[in-house]
Amino acid sequence: MHSVTANGASIPALGFGTFRMPGVDVLRMVPHALKLGFRHIDTAQIYGNETEVGEGIASSGVARGDVFLTTKVWVDNYRPEAFVASVDESLKKLKTDYVDLLLLHWPNDAVSLADQINALNEVKADGKTRHIGLSNFNTALMSEAVALSRAPLVTNQVEYHPYLSQKPVIDAAKRTGMSITGYYGMADGAVFADPVLKDIAARNGKTVAQIVLRWMVQQDGVIALSKTVGEARAAENLAVFDFVLSDHDMSAIYALARPDGRIVSPNGLAPVWDRVA
Repeated sequence: MHSVTANGASIPALGFGTFRMPGVDVLRMVPHALKLGFRHIDTAQIYGNETEVGEGIASSGVARGDVFLTTKVWVDNYRPEAFVASVDESLKKLKTDYVDLLLLHWPNDAVSLADQINALNEVKADGKTRHIGLSNFNTALMSEAVALSRAPLVTNQVEYHPYLSQKPVIDAAKRTGMSITGYYGMADGAVFADPVLKDIAARNGKTVAQIVLRWMVQQDGVIALSKTVGEARAAENLAVFDFVLSDHDMSAIYALARPDGRIVSPNGLAPVWDRVA
């Protein structure tokens, strides 16, 4: 597996995600994923499974220093008096003194972005996270956050799959040395019935999931999160670094993007999304 370098961070290009994964499955799958060779684990305060993620890493036999661990501060904890306490609680649950990457989970204008970014910088300065970044930010908010931050921001974690072009966000990230971390790569399962993706998979002797993940990690500066509660599928998801998609196949997948492709846009959290030309 290669790593993506972004503003001083070296992030494994394929991460194991735990969104909507019950604790019992986290306890089973995180150690399994690490033993397979995953070295990037993603969780969040709002997922309710940081404790199990911490236990899974501790029981895996893989040294903590060899795991790139990401968590995200939930919007209810953005107030200055709550932010640091919430991070301390996350570290306690995760059984670690630090995380490798700490993100603001969604924009929240109830607290000034300056206060949010200042809190991120504070916990980084205190050694509680090695790197800081954003999640679900549009390009305008990304630009504002970069300007406000003393420390470099290393990623913006966003929904990304064949049906949703994120070109404006990806281009904005590149201009500031940031990476993009894509979640929901399987588009809530829609990719598995797609004839274009099925044809590309058949010609390459791979599964549709492997094709989508390969398409993501083959892009410059893009990190992909994969999620599964199946041991065999986890092994398949990891096996995307032994082949390369042709330019034709990459273009065919890009062409699947459509104006209504976005799936994740919760009321009260989502910003005004960037339009794709």
